[in-house]
Amino acid sequence: MKEPSEISRVHKTTLPSGLRVVTEEIDSVRSLSVGIWIKTGSRHESDEQAGITHFIEHMLFKGTEKRSAYDIALSMESVGGYLNAFTSPEFTCYYARCLDTKLDTALDVLSDMVTNSSFPEEEIDKEIKVVLEEMKMYNDSPDDYIFEVFNSQMFDKHPLGRPIIGFEETVSKFKKADLQRYILSRYSPENIIVSVAGNTQHEKVTELVQGYFNDDAKTTPTVPSGNNGLTPYMTSNKVLKKQIEQTHYILGKRALSSQDPDRYKLLIANTILGGGMSSRLHQNVREKYGYCYSIQSFNQSFKDSGMFGIYTGTDKQYVDHVKELVQTELRTLREEIIPDKELAEAKAHLKGKMLLSQESMSNRMMRLAKSEIYYDRYVSLDELVQEIDKVSVEDIQKFSKEFFKEEDFSETLLLPEE
Repeated sequence: MKEPSEISRVHKTTLPSGLRVVTEEIDSVRSLSVGIWIKTGSRHESDEQAGITHFIEHMLFKGTEKRSAYDIALSMESVGGYLNAFTSPEFTCYYARCLDTKLDTALDVLSDMVTNSSFPEEEIDKEIKVVLEEMKMYNDSPDDYIFEVFNSQMFDKHPLGRPIIGFEETVSKFKKADLQRYILSRYSPENIIVSVAGNTQHEKVTELVQGYFNDDAKTTPTVPSGNNGLTPYMTSNKVLKKQIEQTHYILGKRALSSQDPDRYKLLIANTILGGGMSSRLHQNVREKYGYCYSIQSFNQSFKDSGMFGIYTGTDKQYVDHVKELVQTELRTLREEIIPDKELAEAKAHLKGKMLLSQESMSNRMMRLAKSEIYYDRYVSLDELVQEIDKVSVEDIQKFSKEFFKEEDFSETLLLPEE
């Protein structure tokens, strides 16, 4: 019997309120991954609200009108499931993994958290302390710290350049009324996507969602003042010091949005440059010279911009050598045609990662939601594979000549204190 095509397994319903339900039916598994996605993140905050999206993500686990914090934790764990959440610059996700027989339970708990959280004052005070400790934890981690500094260089004086977790001076002032106002302005049905992947039926999911969410008339969310246009990108070099053993280094620049037609070229160039153990940077900087434990390039896209960079940790005596080797690899990418074999291997690496990720229902659920957030439709694996296969060696060199110009890059250096 022929297995149903990927597209035929994916379904979407937009309710009268504007809330969207997207599902992928996989009847060969016994599990489900359920996510409630809110199209709001740290970039939608005003300066005074910095960190409130992440703080609300924490607070939604602290109790509702009918469930205590313990009840919420027990709800999924007592049936062998898992409950968690995360915040990004552009969205927030509350999700559960469970057996296919526990769909009702997962949607009941998640929807209750999103629509009926009570925000007890005493829990707010405690959670402020927790988040402040989380900030200290990140500051104690050199790689987390340097990435926050790099992020601020890429998007100076813009919400995208702020840490998602916020600042001590803003988080310390949060009150119940602040959280409720933000929920009212951003957690409207038009901003919510319910995504489910696993052994289920779309009609059943839609029916349950309609029952658990108040499907009122469509509303327009209020966008806080933080969602403004991008500030101009200016290159900069920053040198910082901490009580650490290694030197940490990032070379990077602003990059491509999730809508940019060149994003597949950057995806492949990133893989060739620093996307794994066979990449040019790893083979040259680590394997040939032994200057670091790991070195990698990274690429992150937002709706209207992005970030690209190269990160490594090394001994301070090797830093200048590492910088030279990194610049040499960027120059080679700009000036020399990539061998056909290397391009084919990079494409196979990318496609293999995408296909292997589909063995996880959580990954499938996240792909469904992110496609909806960024493209308002489902982007199939077949489409991704076709776009990757289209890219030629000439495309990569033409793109690299423009994108990897040396003068467009900024440096961030974190040195050990003497």
